[in-house]
Amino acid sequence: MKVGVVLNPVAGGGKLKRHWPQIAASLKAHFGDFDLRETQISGDGERLAIDLAADGCALVIAAGGDGTASEVADGLLQARHETGRTSELGLLPCGTGTDFARALDLPRGIDSALKHLAGAEAKKVDAGRICYIDDHGALASRHFINIASLGLSGAADRAVNADKRKGRVSAKALFFWRTVLEFMRYKFQDVRITIDDGEPVEARMALVAVANGKFFGGGMMIAPDAELSDGEFDVVIVRAASKLGLIRDLRLLYGGRHRNHPAITILRGRKVLVEPLGDADKNGALVDIDGESPGRIPATFEILPGALTLRY
Repeated sequence: MKVGVVLNPVAGGGKLKRHWPQIAASLKAHFGDFDLRETQISGDGERLAIDLAADGCALVIAAGGDGTASEVADGLLQARHETGRTSELGLLPCGTGTDFARALDLPRGIDSALKHLAGAEAKKVDAGRICYIDDHGALASRHFINIASLGLSGAADRAVNADKRKGRVSAKALFFWRTVLEFMRYKFQDVRITIDDGEPVEARMALVAVANGKFFGGGMMIAPDAELSDGEFDVVIVRAASKLGLIRDLRLLYGGRHRNHPAITILRGRKVLVEPLGDADKNGALVDIDGESPGRIPATFEILPGALTLRY
């Protein structure tokens, strides 16, 4: 099997890069020779994954956090659509956010993760596609594998990614405190949510999460019943309520104990449209796509059943 690796050298505060000789030795021990590509800027993972798939790599390992895994998955899905060639995605999780890997219950430790990956089976899992408005006002689209959301999560993403402590403190602590700080500044936004052919739901919301996986935000189990292979999204709507009360109840999210919270509604569907109500500038909520925030609503989310081949 020809193996490619997309390495994010700054993931986890540069941990992968610092320990690269040991990691490379472990990769070689478990997989033999491999083709290494390093990202330089945001978006490189997508391009490098396309190149590796075109070069015949049957397995492409994303070495980094959720953003790296998402970009690599996006590239592999594009390559499959354009060439018909399917490459498996593997994960070597290390980053500020490893929420997708957390849902898969992957082993911790580099060698343990690679040993597990080498012996794992490839399975078909769902992916998502989101169309949104980018920061330049243009229509954009990309795939996602875990969770895409909007509202507070988009603002928190931008704050976390700009925080100089990123990679030096725990992801859970950083996401929690940045979420609390952004929430205190956040102004609830009015949106219309349409799921499949159902009646639109209008809500003044803090957050809407369109979930394929269970976790986001450094360990919050926002969608406790989500499954990667059920062909549907879990759509979690967190409505406007007392800010102090919602901050107090953030702890419920870490254990997935918020199903019956009065401010939270969980729905399911295959296609989700979220639009700003009234003033589009005021209510054009920022989107979060697997831990990155590249734009805002209006946005359309579509499930792609069994589109991604994931080795885990």
